[in-house]
Amino acid sequence: MTGNEAFDSIVVGGGHNGLAAAAYLAKADQRVLVLEKLEHAGGAAVSARAFDGVAAHLSRYSYLVSLLPQQVIDDLGLRIRLARRRFSSYTPDPSHPGRGLLIDNGDAASTAASFAAIGAPEGEAEAFDSFYASCRKLTKALWPTMTAPLQTRSEARTRAAAAGATEAWEAVMERPIGDAIAGALQHDLVRGTVLTDALIGTFARAGERDLQQNICFLYHLIGGGTGDWDVPIGGMGAVSGELERAARDAGATVLTGAEVTAVDAAGRVSYRRAGRQHEATASWVLANVAPAVLDRLRAPRDASDGGPSNPNHTREGAQVKVNLLLTRLPRLLDQSVRPEAAFGGTFHVNESWEQLDKAYLTAESGSVPEPLPCEIYCHSLADPSILSQELQAAGAHTVTVFGLHIPDRLITDENNDARRAELQAAVLRSLNSVLAEPIEPLIMTAPDGSPCIETKTTLDIQRAVGMPRGNIFHGGLDWPFVEDGTPLDSPARRWGVATRDERILLCGSGARRGGAVSAIGGHNAAMAVLEMARGS
Repeated sequence: MTGNEAFDSIVVGGGHNGLAAAAYLAKADQRVLVLEKLEHAGGAAVSARAFDGVAAHLSRYSYLVSLLPQQVIDDLGLRIRLARRRFSSYTPDPSHPGRGLLIDNGDAASTAASFAAIGAPEGEAEAFDSFYASCRKLTKALWPTMTAPLQTRSEARTRAAAAGATEAWEAVMERPIGDAIAGALQHDLVRGTVLTDALIGTFARAGERDLQQNICFLYHLIGGGTGDWDVPIGGMGAVSGELERAARDAGATVLTGAEVTAVDAAGRVSYRRAGRQHEATASWVLANVAPAVLDRLRAPRDASDGGPSNPNHTREGAQVKVNLLLTRLPRLLDQSVRPEAAFGGTFHVNESWEQLDKAYLTAESGSVPEPLPCEIYCHSLADPSILSQELQAAGAHTVTVFGLHIPDRLITDENNDARRAELQAAVLRSLNSVLAEPIEPLIMTAPDGSPCIETKTTLDIQRAVGMPRGNIFHGGLDWPFVEDGTPLDSPARRWGVATRDERILLCGSGARRGGAVSAIGGHNAAMAVLEMARGS
């Protein structure tokens, strides 16, 4: 083992949150070391050439930005551009695929006409707008708290009440979100479109009593206080690339190809790089890995109970991710909607209220849902720069499909290859059910003759980027506040980044208020460290 090198802070994992933490700490004149297992930084927030010989840089895992605070962008001087999508969503009616609901943020009259076209009852469009307007009162009140010391439930509720969001608080925080959706809206398709905000990456029904779906719903709406999900210009790699630049420019050392093998409560970190074992020490260790991964990295003497520090950290992921490169966008069965509009926002496929519940029950029984609920995103419509000039001129487009209700329990080491093929076929069938032409002939062919399509199961995601059980949130989500009476007697606890060891802090999606590409976990961990360093 090489000699021990000392730092102020060591960040385990070079994902976007770890890079954000490193940038903040290095700007405060700390000596910071970032250790990343992969050969590149960025974690799941990366762009990659997924298909050999094809000049398309796909946001391979995460793909949209909503929760990245402007405060972090300004603090770190990030040169990031985000494109706002005109169309919020398009949802074909599974009972009549020739019609669908198009939510056009730029044309309220057209949106109202779309509600009428699917047979929604009179007043449904207004009820839809009113539901989200009520939610925005709540999210605008709570958004500023995401980068501040934690509030208690009572403090957060008081803040919501002062903003006129008492009704929204009750709907989102106190009872299953399915109750609020069903109470506000009548049409099955409209209800399903709203419910999807509560189910991305979360295996739950609308009426679950543990309210995991509610927390997921809140996080999908809280970004910027508005819930807008924007396209990062240059792909997700442009976001993590800027965070890495900020960290390096501030003086942080970022080592890739450095696999951490152990951490302990004394601040010692062992890692392997280039075939050699190394050790470094620091006053603080910031874990930009999932909490369940941190539990495994702790030295045996630190793992007192031998089990997970929090059962919520072992919740399973529940999705399949498919990336495609198409020669052009496919035609729709709904001839009243242009493909550019349908694919310009979130394209919901087989996600009515009834379909979502049936899909959950099918998956819970151990089978792949048919049809599979899916959501489609087309990055290249908003940002063609991820494609070469030749691909742009040819009319090619990237498409990302996120299939819901595929819990990790359906995937094993033994069946992963077969299940991946099964899921890919299910995704294509689901898409074809709303298209006027099959999508398969539109999938581009790489120079080696292979189709430009890749499918990632929960196990694939775990193996590639270290998310246990493929959970895109590093485990179950938590409310962005703590219950009344929870001790907030240390900087780490006040900032929602504490572990059972004072010198080890969470700084990733597994921290309270973590999840999605936000850098909030990294910001908050850095604030806790700086507070401790000041001795306050």
